[in-house]
Amino acid sequence: MFGIVILAVYAVLMIGVTLMFTRKTTDAEGFHVADRRIGSAIAAMSIAATWIWAPSLFTSSEMAYTRGIPGMFWFTVPNVLCLILFIPFAKRIRAQYPEGITLTGYMAERYHSGKVKGVYSFQLGALAVLSTAVQLLAGGKTLALITGLPFWSMTLALAAIAYSYSRFSGLKASIITDVVQLGIILVGGALLVVLSLRMTGGFDTVQAGLGAVSGEYTSLTSSTGIEVLLGYGLPMAVGLISGPFGDQCFWQRAFAIRRDRIGRSFFAGALLFALVPICMGTVGFLAAGSGFVASDTGMVNFEFVSSLLPTWVLVPFLFMIISGLLSTVDSNLCAAASLTTDWLGIGKDTVQTSRRTMLCLLIVAIAIANIPGLTVTYLFLFYGTLRASTLLPTVMTLLGKKLTGKGVFAGVLTALCVGLPIFAYGNLAGIPAVKAAGSLTTVLSSGLVAVIASRKAVKA
Repeated sequence: MFGIVILAVYAVLMIGVTLMFTRKTTDAEGFHVADRRIGSAIAAMSIAATWIWAPSLFTSSEMAYTRGIPGMFWFTVPNVLCLILFIPFAKRIRAQYPEGITLTGYMAERYHSGKVKGVYSFQLGALAVLSTAVQLLAGGKTLALITGLPFWSMTLALAAIAYSYSRFSGLKASIITDVVQLGIILVGGALLVVLSLRMTGGFDTVQAGLGAVSGEYTSLTSSTGIEVLLGYGLPMAVGLISGPFGDQCFWQRAFAIRRDRIGRSFFAGALLFALVPICMGTVGFLAAGSGFVASDTGMVNFEFVSSLLPTWVLVPFLFMIISGLLSTVDSNLCAAASLTTDWLGIGKDTVQTSRRTMLCLLIVAIAIANIPGLTVTYLFLFYGTLRASTLLPTVMTLLGKKLTGKGVFAGVLTALCVGLPIFAYGNLAGIPAVKAAGSLTTVLSSGLVAVIASRKAVKA
């Protein structure tokens, strides 16, 4: 009953905020890019909240607990750096395509190619589905533990909440709720860290846990540090650095923010985001330093907080977790909805079609989240690599490099058909070197093949 009440209160809060600060939107410009008038402060909070997904809340604690300093480094630094590296490209796409809505639309217009539009729509759409599945998987696990209700019912509940307010005013609803959600996350995270420090011996316990629960991961350059680099760090860095470039959520915000505020918005968003893995990582270090034994390392923060702190602390913790998960889910819904404009234009029927697209995405994501044995970390690494498949063709196009539509299509297709299967095999087989090779192949093959195929097309 406790968990159900929390969900109900949360749903009422998000719907209330949406109704209070936005109006129901029926035009495509307002629904998909918020009339291009978002200011820097609100935009920064929205960017940070959108980037705070399940891995930020759970994997950061897991990495600190199981892989110590190397795990936290390779999770946190690329996560922050990617948003800063994205800034010049966000500015470029806005300058080159000022009335745009999607990355797909920009690439299709530059190359006048249906194949390019198709392969980019697939990559961005698949990412939105898989990202949503990760949030539902992580959130459903937590809520099922607390409520005792079936996992599948919790994934349905979370999906319903995100859809209830996102369908009302699209990106406007996503952004205004992001502001509230980020506030909940930051306050909740600070509260958990302060209380946990007081209950476990303070920073001495954190220091004792820096090497993970095993005590073996104290350095980036040790044998265990190199092992983390190859098996986790490199695939993670590749997936994260390419993250915003292969995610329509961030291109959509680049089109929605006031043009002169793009740079400061993404920079501030990166700094705000950094606070979250630092807080959750600290909880992981505390668990390791105090000798806590987690039954599920992927849920170590929840298990540790539940065993250590008073029961009432679960209320802000749950609000924090739900906020982090749904801030990404609603952004994914808006991103998938915006992709409909690439195929249908921005006529009067676009918004209704966009709302139906949101529902379709949720149905598929719920089905994926309920696959037996699926883990948050594996799914995250997989779709992180998926994002990398369009990185180099996108960057080269924005920088004005001479490519052709056939070249771009061949490059992305090669990355999807060659690099991604290699990574998937390495992940399933547990072979770090193969995972690293798959990640690098995905990134590099798209760019190399695009350049080579474009040159051949020009000569022909």
